Order: sequence, then C-alpha cells, then structure tokens
Amino acid sequence: MSYPTHTMIQAEIYQLLEEKLKKLNKFRPISSTMLLKLKERFEIEMIYNSNAIEGNTLTLKETYWVIQQGLTVKGKPLKDHLEARNHQEALDYLYELVEHGIAHTISEHLIRELHALVIQDIDKEIAGRYRDTDVFITGTEHVPPSALEVPNQMRLLIDWARANHRKLDVVEFAAIFHHKFVHIHPFKDGNGRVGRLLMNIFLIQYGFPLTIIQKNDRQKYYRVLASADRDNYKPLVQFISQAILRSLNIYLDVLTPSKQKEGFISLAAATKYCSYSQAYLGKLAKEGKLEAIKIKRNWITTKEAVLKYVKKHKRK
Repeated sequence: MSYPTHTMIQAEIYQLLEEKLKKLNKFRPISSTMLLKLKERFEIEMIYNSNAIEGNTLTLKETYWVIQQGLTVKGKPLKDHLEARNHQEALDYLYELVEHGIAHTISEHLIRELHALVIQDIDKEIAGRYRDTDVFITGTEHVPPSALEVPNQMRLLIDWARANHRKLDVVEFAAIFHHKFVHIHPFKDGNGRVGRLLMNIFLIQYGFPLTIIQKNDRQKYYRVLASADRDNYKPLVQFISQAILRSLNIYLDVLTPSKQKEGFISLAAATKYCSYSQAYLGKLAKEGKLEAIKIKRNWITTKEAVLKYVKKHKRK
C-alpha cells in the first residue's frame, strides 16, 4: 500500500492498516461465494448502523428481515422500512461506481444521485436536490451555511477533493471529505447517510472493506465531528482509522484458514498474558495502541496482539 504523507494517523494504527491491507490483498481475488457472504454481512451492518445513528428503530435482525427476506416488521414505522431499502439501493450503486472506476471522479452529479437513492421513497420532492431553506442541527453548536451558500460551498468541496485526493493519505482524505460534506449539510435530510457512503467510495477503491460507524459509537462520532468543526481533524481521522481496522479484522478472520487463525478473546481473558488490568487494556484499545476490535460495546483482542504490545513496551 503506497500512501502519500500522513500526519494525523497514529503510527501504530498506520502500521496496522498497512499490515492488515497487505494480508487482505494476499487473499485476493476472493472467491465469489465468500465475497457474496462478506458483502451481505457488511451490507446489513452498514444499513442498520448508519440508519440507527439517524434514529431508525429497526434492530440488526429486523434490518436483515427487511433487506434479505422482504418482510415487514409489525409495529415499526413504514419510514424505517423504506430507509433500509433505499440505503440498500444506494450501497449497490456505490459498489457499481467502484467496480466501473467511476468513483475516481467525484462530482456534484454523483453526490446528488447517491442522495436521490437514499431519500427516493421517503420524500421524492427533496431527493437529489440541495436544500432551499436554512437548517439547524439539534445537539450541536454548528450552524450549517445558509441555503443560498450551498451551491457554491459544494463546488468548493469538489475543487478541494480534486486538488487533494493524491496529496493526502486516503484515510485522512476520506475522513476530512466526510466532515466537509456534513459540515455543509447540503440536503434537507439524509446528509449523514450520504456522507458515510461517500467516505466509503474513497476507502473501497483503495482496497479497504466497507467501513462502518457503529450506532454504539454515535456520541463519540459526534464529538470527533465537533472537534473537526474547530479545525482539529486528528480525533476524527483516528476514529475512522479504528473503524477501518475493525472491518479489516473481520474480513481477515473470515478468510484466514482455521489453522492460521488468531482466536479473539475478551479483554478480561487477555489479562492472563500481561500485567495490565482489563480497564487499562480497554484504554490501549481505544487509543489504537493495542490491536483490538469493538463488537457492540465490547472490545476483543488476540493473545498474539497482547504479547506483541508487551514485547514492544519492554523494548522501549
């Protein structure tokens, strides 16, 4: 993996991203059967989490029923079902863009089309159209630019993207682009979902799996975006880096033959292999110093990762 200069990614995380992506590339081309299974798993997770961040009430299992089986969940709003199905269509479009190499040329037209798919069955009148009213975002101090400024702000965003996509590390670029987009808040609804899809266009075309921001990390996600509002992008880049690592670890766990697989263990079990407490291991995981992934609210790691950290710490 050849990256331009990176200044906001922690050294340990950057090294892990390189190592994990190299391992994943060795498994490529992935068999069509396995690729379909991984795609379906990540598709459901992405749709569930991205919609849940915005208030959708479908559970992960219910999202699966709606997407894979076409069922209607009793007691859940029609809007929640439509959001799930629309998001699936937008994801399919995203994969199509990457497959045909169109994603390299980011444009306002592409962004509008993606938004139209996300919103099409919710509100056809605003699908693919920039907002014509001023908006306020509940729970944040950020006030998006006025509706009159949106077209020019979007042109400036595309200009920035074309000028910087080869200068910045891909992870930094995707994270910053995501923030710049949601900062403008160009549409009346669907900005968060579209922003996370746009971020993934850049990451997937560089070989990373679909990167998912989990519902359980919603408050932290909002905090790092608020930090970026103050021109401090490092927390956001670190946050996105951790999400990418989680996806890489899941892919590698599925693709690695059983004999070569590192078994994941809880942080409580990991204390057997070091002198650190579970709480301290959790702190290391959050900071990206210990290789770990987060499943719902719990961090898990491997014996090898713990011993690797201990060895490195002793050397220092």
